Amino acid sequence: MKKQLIAGNWKMNGSSVANEALLKALVAGINSATCHVAVCVPAPYLAQVQGLVAGTGIDLGAQDVSQHESGAFTGEVSAAMLREFGARYCLVGHSERRQYHGETDAAVAVKAQRALAAGITPIVCVGETLAEREAGRTEEIVKRQLAAVIHTNGHCISEIVVAYEPVWAIGTGKTASPQEAQHVHAVLRSQLRAATEQADRMLILYGGSMNAANAAQLLSQDDIDGGLVGGASLKAADFLSIIAAAH
Repeated sequence: MKKQLIAGNWKMNGSSVANEALLKALVAGINSATCHVAVCVPAPYLAQVQGLVAGTGIDLGAQDVSQHESGAFTGEVSAAMLREFGARYCLVGHSERRQYHGETDAAVAVKAQRALAAGITPIVCVGETLAEREAGRTEEIVKRQLAAVIHTNGHCISEIVVAYEPVWAIGTGKTASPQEAQHVHAVLRSQLRAATEQADRMLILYGGSMNAANAAQLLSQDDIDGGLVGGASLKAADFLSIIAAAH
């Protein structure tokens, strides 16, 4: 059985003191986790967290990557830079990046390509808004978003992780039911199967307000291979409960 992945997305939260306390608590409580664990941290803390997670079994992730390799792009962070800090994962196309920064499907696809070229696994986020969901467009939206990444990355697509994050469930406390989430995950798995023979070993995470209370039920679904965890990843006890529910 493939190992699930529980990845924490700290978003724009943290401080040097808080980061150290959180990670020390996670390391102390994680013991023999049967799943993969990662934390995706703000860029200024990559160096600190790299040191804190070294040798612990917790992987380091970034929250974004530039479409460009280098050059006059003030404020951008390249995949090569992330790799120097030992980043194993990088979030790509998170709904907040799409919504607040105007990231297009094409831009997300290129970012995934840059990460892969640097040996970093992109966690490609897809998901529909409430309006799109209510209009019955969920499958159309997520398939369009994933199709762009498949088109740009070709045979390398088997090296990505996909995260389904219904936008209406992010940070709202609302969560897709396990059955609703499984349905969309199955749609994405089918789309991946059409693109690669490796689709069944690929990880598809759920990323909509997963917490200690609902994690076990979500993670028991056939096509849910882990979680992309927001707010709950900032609380050691909650994040450890989610990790314990995974396999």
